[in-house]
Amino acid sequence: MTAYLPLERLEYEVSRLSIQDQLRLILRIVERLSAIPLDTESQDVEEADELLALCDAAAEMWNGTFDAASEIRQIRHQRDEQVWPTGS
Repeated sequence: MTAYLPLERLEYEVSRLSIQDQLRLILRIVERLSAIPLDTESQDVEEADELLALCDAAAEMWNGTFDAASEIRQIRHQRDEQVWPTGS
């Protein structure tokens, strides 16, 4: 059985990670969310866009060799293709 952590406790634990580990965690969360088929309801799409925008903002704060911004943009593009296929 999975243990439940209140969001505040989880945020605290994440804040204790290094910036690079926090960005890796963001990347894993985005990958996991990208694998979930989104409903076509606009609220779900808006929530995903908000989350990805937060990930972009976090990635842009990183000044190291880990290019999270590029990775997140690629994941975002893949997710957009799943939601709105271009047919190409």
